[in-house]
Amino acid sequence: MPERCNCGMTAQGMRSPAGDLAAADSLAAEAQTIAEAVGIRAAPYCALGLAALRDHEDQARALIDSSGQDAARRGEGLGVAAARWAAAVLHNGLGRYAQALSAAEDAIDQAGPPVIAGWPMVELVEAAARSGQPERAEGVMRSLSRIALAAGTDWALGVQARSQALLSDREGLYQAAINYLGRSRARVDLARAHLVYGEWLRRENRRADAREQLHRADEMLSEMGAAGFAARARRELLATGETVRRRTAGTDRDLTPQEMQIALRARDGKTNREIGAELFLSARTVEWHLHKVCAKLGITSRRQLREVLPRGSSKSKPY
Repeated sequence: MPERCNCGMTAQGMRSPAGDLAAADSLAAEAQTIAEAVGIRAAPYCALGLAALRDHEDQARALIDSSGQDAARRGEGLGVAAARWAAAVLHNGLGRYAQALSAAEDAIDQAGPPVIAGWPMVELVEAAARSGQPERAEGVMRSLSRIALAAGTDWALGVQARSQALLSDREGLYQAAINYLGRSRARVDLARAHLVYGEWLRRENRRADAREQLHRADEMLSEMGAAGFAARARRELLATGETVRRRTAGTDRDLTPQEMQIALRARDGKTNREIGAELFLSARTVEWHLHKVCAKLGITSRRQLREVLPRGSSKSKPY
């Protein structure tokens, strides 16, 4: 039975909530490369979270589904929980709250101890509130409050206040969430606090106040590459009557160094197997990276790489 590895989990886990998704993505790729080089299987938990936040939907769903199925075959409840949590994040970003609610409930069932289940609990509360089923979050909210009080950190108290605000419609809780999270390193959760506060203000017909919060959310989420939640913020801005500038597709500068190496070789007509042999990666890992490359560059096939990537040598040192 192959060994499992969570290599890179600590560094990636710190960078993802902090909003440095590009660095977290690079670390996830490095961890995958190291794991393959030494012959162990790397658990893709951080890659799941990154995929869900970046919201390249087809690629994210493929990774989430395959990871969940692999974990289920191995009997790894935590792996299944991670995949279902990522699905909940993805669907909350897309505004598909019924699907997010179902995925979060599955994740909590598989997660085991309440502390581990805290991440999907947060997604469940938002999904339940936004889908008009707040009663499905009542028990979870009590558990989340106990966890937050026991932890006592700005992050824990911030997500607890944000979750409670969604269920109670109390403005002071939205503001408390922003204050707590503003003192933490959790920029993703801070941006999401601005987003839900702006959504609440719009529903209260306080359009000017809503625009301030939604613009802040859009700026933060777009800057960090959390595309799904950023699009949600822009939809809310449009609903306030604001004119929103359309975001353009990515450029080659958005690619990590490893993604660029793979993309240049694919542009030059090399197969996934040939690229993998040169860079010491499996063909499946090369395919995964190419999916991300296409999503970042706004193209639909590797044939289009010739149109969007600079001409030049693809020969460089492998990782």
